[in-house]
Amino acid sequence: MIRRRWHARALAALAPVLVTAALVPAADTAAAAGTSCMAQKLRVPGAERLVSTCLDDLTTKGLPVGRTSPADWAGLQASTATAPPAVPGIQLDGYFPDTSTTNSNNGWNHDSQFVIRLPRNWNGGLVVAGPPGIRRQYANDQIISDQVLAKGFAYAATDKGNTGPQLYRDGTEPGDAILEWHQRVAQLTVAAKAVVARQYGRAPSSTYAAGLSAAGYLVRWQLEHYPQLYTGGIDWNGLLLTKDDPNLLTNLPPALRAYPRVRDGKPGALEEMYAAGYPAGSEKLWPVHYQTQWDSLQRVIREELDPEYDGATEAGTPFCPEGTGAGCDTDYDYAARPSAVHEAVGRVSLTGQIRRPLITVQGTLDVLLPISRSGDVYDRMIADAGRGGMHRYYRIPDGTHTDGLYDAVKDDTGKPVVRPMHPCFMSAFDALVAWTQHGTEPPASGTPAQTSPTGCTI
Repeated sequence: MIRRRWHARALAALAPVLVTAALVPAADTAAAAGTSCMAQKLRVPGAERLVSTCLDDLTTKGLPVGRTSPADWAGLQASTATAPPAVPGIQLDGYFPDTSTTNSNNGWNHDSQFVIRLPRNWNGGLVVAGPPGIRRQYANDQIISDQVLAKGFAYAATDKGNTGPQLYRDGTEPGDAILEWHQRVAQLTVAAKAVVARQYGRAPSSTYAAGLSAAGYLVRWQLEHYPQLYTGGIDWNGLLLTKDDPNLLTNLPPALRAYPRVRDGKPGALEEMYAAGYPAGSEKLWPVHYQTQWDSLQRVIREELDPEYDGATEAGTPFCPEGTGAGCDTDYDYAARPSAVHEAVGRVSLTGQIRRPLITVQGTLDVLLPISRSGDVYDRMIADAGRGGMHRYYRIPDGTHTDGLYDAVKDDTGKPVVRPMHPCFMSAFDALVAWTQHGTEPPASGTPAQTSPTGCTI
C-alpha cells in the first residue's frame, strides 16, 4: 500500500514547540483593508502560511465565504439549537509545514490547516479543538466555536494533519497518521497561546481542550500526555482506543455481521446486536449507521492500524458479506491478529492517566461508540489509574453520536428517536470552567437533569 512519508523525526521536530515558542513571521499574511483591529501585526509561530481578517462577526451566522466551510460542520447540530449573538474580532487562517495534501479547504490542498479566532471582548481564556471523524478545521464552528466565542473565549482549531477517507496514506508505520493528530493539536495549542498573548498583552489564564467523537479522543490524549498545556478538558462521545478490548476494531465488526441479518429478520441477530453493546431503543439508528458509519470507519481505521489484513487492497472491500473470510472487514477478528497489530494499536491507545480535570458526556443511544464499550470503560480506566477525582462522567439518556440525527431519525409516529446532546455539552463546559477557575466541584458523575425535551443542566 502507498503511504505518504511522515517521518518519526517530524514528531521530534515538534517537541520543542511544546516547551517554548517564538513569534516568527509567516510566509503569506493578508489583512482586511481599512480596518483598525491591527490583524496584520499578528503572527502564528511556525505557520507557513497565514491570512488575517478583521470581521464584524466570528460566528457561523456572520462568517463570509472562505472563513468557514458548512461542509465541515454539516449534520453535527440539531434544528433546536439557537445561534449566539454576533462576536466581532480577528480570524487567522493558515497552515503549518506538512507534506500531505488531503485538506482542500481554502483551495490550499495542504494539511495541518488551522483557524484561530480572537474576540474583541476577551474573557482571558482559550479553547482548542480538533475535528471529529475525518472532518477538517471548521468542523466545530457551530457546536463549539460559536458558543465559546459568545462567552468571550478565544478559539483555535486544527485539522489532524491528515483527513478524509484515505488518511491512512500518511506516515510510514501503522499508527503514524493517528499519532500526528495528537501532535498537531499540541502544536496549535502552543502557537495559539502565543498569538493570544501578542493580541491581548497577556497569556491566557485558562486553556481548555474540547471535542466530539475522534476529537474527544484527542482531548483525552492531550490530558494524558501534554497536561502542561491545559487547564482542563471536555469530551463528548469520545472515541476509545485500547490495546486489547474494547476498541473500534472489536466493536464494529459484530455490527457489520449481525445487522444485515437483523434487517432480513433472521433469528438471533437482534440478540447479537444487543450483546455487542448496541442498546435496546437504538434500533431505528442502525440503518443509517450501517450505510454511512460502521463500514467506512472500520475500514479506514483498520487500514491505518492493520494494513496487512487485506494485502495490497486499500481499506478493504465495502460491505463485503459475512463469511467472505480473509481481507473482509465484516469478518475481522482483532483478537486473532498478530502481536504486531496489537502493538500498533497500543501506540495510539489511551491509559486513563489524565493529569488535568476532565468532564465526559456520552449518550446512552450512541451506536457508533456504544456507551457500555466506550464511555463506561474509559471512566473505569481513569478510576483504576487513581485519577477518578479529576473526572466527571455524565450519561445522557437518549443522546446519540451526533445531534443531526435528532432531525433525521424518527419513530413510527414521527417523533425524534433521540435528544440533542449539545445543551448538555455546553452545560458541562460551564461546569468545567467553574471547577477549574473557581473551585466549584461539579455534581457527582451520573445522569444530569433534563430541563426540557431538548434542554439539560449539569
